[in-house]
Amino acid sequence: MDKLLTLIFWSLIGIVFYSYIGYGLLLWLMVLVKKLFLKKSNLDKKAIFFPEVTLIIPAYNERDFIDAKMQNTYSIDYPSDKLKVYWVTDGSDDGSEQYILENYCNKKEKFEVKIFHQSKRKGKSAAINRVMQFVETELVVFCDANTLINKECILNTVKHFEDEKIGCVAGEKRVLQNETTAGDGESLYWKYESWLKKLNSDFHYCIGAVGEYIAFRSSLFNPIPEDTILDDFVISMQIAHKGYRVIYEPNAYAQEAPSANEQEEMKRKVRIASGAFQALFRYPEWLNFFKHPILSFQYFSHKVTRWLIVPFSLFLIFFTNVLLFFQDNQNVLFSSTLFLQLCFYCICIIQHFAQLPSKLFRMPYYVLLMNWAMYKGLIRYLFKQQPAAWEKVKRVV
Repeated sequence: MDKLLTLIFWSLIGIVFYSYIGYGLLLWLMVLVKKLFLKKSNLDKKAIFFPEVTLIIPAYNERDFIDAKMQNTYSIDYPSDKLKVYWVTDGSDDGSEQYILENYCNKKEKFEVKIFHQSKRKGKSAAINRVMQFVETELVVFCDANTLINKECILNTVKHFEDEKIGCVAGEKRVLQNETTAGDGESLYWKYESWLKKLNSDFHYCIGAVGEYIAFRSSLFNPIPEDTILDDFVISMQIAHKGYRVIYEPNAYAQEAPSANEQEEMKRKVRIASGAFQALFRYPEWLNFFKHPILSFQYFSHKVTRWLIVPFSLFLIFFTNVLLFFQDNQNVLFSSTLFLQLCFYCICIIQHFAQLPSKLFRMPYYVLLMNWAMYKGLIRYLFKQQPAAWEKVKRVV
């Protein structure tokens, strides 16, 4: 019994280590080896490839951010006759449609601007399906309404599509750092996540584009179920399973303010968690190692372990450690691991109530917050309590 518990304990620790640290190190080594045998890419050369692009901005009640978003859009460095801007404001009741129509459509300031609106709110996935029917350009870019993108984003994106094997380009999400637990934790988490995405892309596939900035070939788009929660993730994975590469471009980025507080961040995390389980169970073929071995390996290592295995492993690690400690409380190793776990959870409890400014307290708490969100997200998914339509998250102003 002791040997079995010990094996389970160390196996679970190995899984958590692999998910958060080991996989990144393994990717780094594999990319290093890959670069030794491949010629250097010439994508750093000045872009001379200017295909037509449609920039689509889904928005729900973003009236107060429209002017800032449009000024940011006008600053994009791209030929004005090659870029169209489509707003889709389905379900908005704050006057967004009329404001865009009166102030930006048919003004000919730089890019052609169109507005697509229907009064019924059916969620972002339904809006994407609807607006994609009107896209006539070879490439399409989706960018959230509450984000600001860099002016070279389109140029840095389209150059990749000169390669016919590239089907999708994932941009970088940058969260503005803020002196809150949610802001600090989210910002640091996305820096780490961006590093992983870059390694994944350099190895073969970027796993999971973000809705803040995603570009793909319009011909590769298939309508997605209207109840899809993680539309960006599903679209990019569907393209990858058609045999096209999904790559990461850190120099096409979208910046957004962090969640206003941990309650708002938790709301966002639970929704993402629910969408993760929806994707996991709806598309089991994404783990078909015989059809797409590299893609399935990356998907399992980067996403499935974090979604399905790590949250439950953390609980089981603590539980088995307690059992091992009481079976042999003279064992220094198991006493030490239990002490370290208790310190970790104490830090999280203190941070929850005290909201201390130290990263020593914020980061462990944010990690625990993410894993607790997976439990809540699973319950929402199982009981069909998570609607497809996003509930707006309050962000730092």
